[in-house]
Amino acid sequence: MTISREGIDPPLWLLAEVTYRCPLHCVFCYNPVDYAKQHKELTTDEWLSVLNQGREMGAAQLGLSGGEPLLRDDLEVIVEEGRKLGYYINLITSGIGLSETRIKDLKEAGVDHIQLSFQDSTREMNDFLSSTKTFDLKNKVARLIKKYEYPMVLNCVLHKLNIDHIEEILSMAESMGAEYVELANTQFYSWASLNKKQLMPTKTQLEKAEFVTQKFRDRLGNKMKIYFVMPDYYSTRPKKCMNGWGNVFVTVQADGTVLPCHVASMLPNIEFENIKSTSLESIWYDSSSFNLFRGDSWMKEPCKTCPEKEKDLGGCRCQAYMLAGDPTLADPVCDKSPHHHIVKQVVKDAENFLPEEKPIIFRTDSESRRLITEKNAGSLDIEESRLFEDNVVASSDKSRVGSI
Repeated sequence: MTISREGIDPPLWLLAEVTYRCPLHCVFCYNPVDYAKQHKELTTDEWLSVLNQGREMGAAQLGLSGGEPLLRDDLEVIVEEGRKLGYYINLITSGIGLSETRIKDLKEAGVDHIQLSFQDSTREMNDFLSSTKTFDLKNKVARLIKKYEYPMVLNCVLHKLNIDHIEEILSMAESMGAEYVELANTQFYSWASLNKKQLMPTKTQLEKAEFVTQKFRDRLGNKMKIYFVMPDYYSTRPKKCMNGWGNVFVTVQADGTVLPCHVASMLPNIEFENIKSTSLESIWYDSSSFNLFRGDSWMKEPCKTCPEKEKDLGGCRCQAYMLAGDPTLADPVCDKSPHHHIVKQVVKDAENFLPEEKPIIFRTDSESRRLITEKNAGSLDIEESRLFEDNVVASSDKSRVGSI
């Protein structure tokens, strides 16, 4: 079937997930749970080709993420090519591996913007949540970012275990001279979904956090811009996920698989094409995967006749699949969804959950391989099993992720 390109705008934002290797083991990581599957990372030349194809199509923003992108020895080469092509380049990093020599080289290569992640304001919680001793290293990197005159952009993912420290987190950001702070409440995909019970904040925690955040906004004004991103589960209307499926954002995974969002690979019965065999232009405009949820012809009730459908385009397809088992259904966050009771129950359970009820799962290569094995053996519950690609095979123990 021939798909018309009429009315399809080019992508504006290209996210390059250059590796899934990472020195951290964050409990809320958005990388696929099955990232330790058998796959081979794109080569330098293949990434340069991706950048050229994206720019030719009209993409202007380039995000370099992972895993930890600094683990790529060729990152400076990729950045330099992006600069030559005219991208605005955003490095999304834990900071681990960003020495003074490296930040100087990346500055010369053309990085415009560095987003540095912290897990908490305290060494103890920061290091626990990432299962590493990295708090002091992150503080050193924050000073380097200021020294090399980048805007200080600090990101902290919020959840039950750290949201009560929000005043301390914002005070830390202020003392570092941060110009922008993103307080991103955990969205429950991938590893965060596995740890949902442990990480879901209570309503009281959220209300207090919003109050403290507003006090800082009132005091600091534009000196430090603070973005507070609410968790979906406390909304009654879904977000316009990725500004619409295949509308603005395109993600290229470490192995070259091209997605309309960074977690879409979990969706069943959809063949996402790979940049190694198909051009980015063809995938964006012509592939069945990118056209599957464009527009509203795919919608079922209550979305199909909803007067608000243009505001949210039915919400998140991945969330609909994870919670309701069908990506064509309304996002259960919406209180018009017949599955909204699932979301309400999760929120209710957050009030009474005791941490000792279930051990927290850290994002590690061995855990990813274990979970792949258990999924293939049918040992996981239904919601957990929905986090995996079809027919995925674990890489061998102790092999380097992305090498086979």
